[in-house]
Amino acid sequence: MSTPAVSPVSAPLVSLRTVSADGVNVFYREAGDAAAPAILLLHGYPTSSTMFRELIPRLAKKYRVIAPDLPGFGFTEVPAERGYRYSFDAIAKTINAFVEAIKLERYAIYIFDYGAPTGLRLALAHPERVTAIVSQNGNAYLEGLGDAWDPIKAYWKEPTEEHRETLRAFLGVEATRWQYTHGAPADRPVDPATWTLDVALMQRPGNADIQLDLMLNYASNLALYPAFQEYFRTHQPPTLAIWGRNDPFFIPPGAEAFRKDNPNATVTMLDTGHFALETHVEEIAAAIDVLLQKANG
Repeated sequence: MSTPAVSPVSAPLVSLRTVSADGVNVFYREAGDAAAPAILLLHGYPTSSTMFRELIPRLAKKYRVIAPDLPGFGFTEVPAERGYRYSFDAIAKTINAFVEAIKLERYAIYIFDYGAPTGLRLALAHPERVTAIVSQNGNAYLEGLGDAWDPIKAYWKEPTEEHRETLRAFLGVEATRWQYTHGAPADRPVDPATWTLDVALMQRPGNADIQLDLMLNYASNLALYPAFQEYFRTHQPPTLAIWGRNDPFFIPPGAEAFRKDNPNATVTMLDTGHFALETHVEEIAAAIDVLLQKANG
């Protein structure tokens, strides 16, 4: 008896690349047709472009998908001689240089966690480039900050060594695992490789202090919230706020707030936590496709 032929499953090839931008060797993942509408995926703390590993091939069937590792995260390398000073202004400057280095002229942005103040700085600097915004627990409103920020707010108020050392525990295995699993549905378990990789990368020499510096500097993002909101009112980009409703850091009012300033914003709540892609990638990919079809006519 002959064995029936099995048709190969076609999946987009995801390329792993590095480009020099702003004196930084930026690692990024790319997939899809170079001529297709583009979407720039910007990760958050404490992860990297790895968080998009399941989303990229789903989007790349129709879109050009690009996901860089921010400086201080993943496999992006900052040479010591660069004298890099880690702040959200600096990270946005580097990612803007990255976008220009790969000649990306127009793109939608997916903003999550730290990726939100990064991507929104890009939008402020070049609003003509941004075709749409997907905010997955990517905050731009004070009402979106949950109680989990209280220890970091204490550090902003009094940037002492005592408060800094208190936050150092936040970089460990248990705290990182909690960020991934808190609020996630029991029937959709999170892959433990996620927080294991994040912790391993954060434990590289000097990286813990980079993360603590960025936690302190995060206060600079709140000062820009009025500018971000004015951008929403003025330019009204097609926007999807798709949120894990159980996120203790960026809570649902932050998603709902997008509709105050932008009539082109829609809000979707998912029954999960901070890392919504770990449990709801199919739902998020489908919602992004709807948004991008609308944005690209």
